[in-house]
Amino acid sequence: MSMTDRGSLPSNLEIEVAVSEHLKIFDRESHLDLLHVLRKAALSAMELLTPFTPRLVGPVLHGTATANSAVNLHIFSDSAELITLRLQESNLKYQLYERRLKSRRDRPETFSGFRFTPNNSSIEATVFPINGMRQAPISSVDGKPMRRADFQAVLKLLKDT
Repeated sequence: MSMTDRGSLPSNLEIEVAVSEHLKIFDRESHLDLLHVLRKAALSAMELLTPFTPRLVGPVLHGTATANSAVNLHIFSDSAELITLRLQESNLKYQLYERRLKSRRDRPETFSGFRFTPNNSSIEATVFPINGMRQAPISSVDGKPMRRADFQAVLKLLKDT
């Protein structure tokens, strides 16, 4: 068996579906409460980052977040310094990070990001160039472009939970 053979291991999509089913069966009420809290935190962070056209991605959007999940945002700016200024103006301490994502099939790119914790919620905002709004990176779960949600879509999700 070579390193690329998966054998009988499940795919990322199968794992996500199983996690989602588990949460619905065993932790439904507490999980819905957690999603509500995390989605409210997402809206708050999205309001703060409005000038950078934030989009919610990942487990909080998909409904598979756990208590250890960060709120993942994609934000858009050709100048990371503007984001730094916005966070400093809001008196938020932040850490920089880098994330490798596939922007096109089999072509990973590195993107900078800001990790901060307003109101005890972990926010990770990955920065894309402004023209990156049109093409979402490839999801490691299903190999398709990542699903992104704007403020209004997250507000609707919040009302639905």
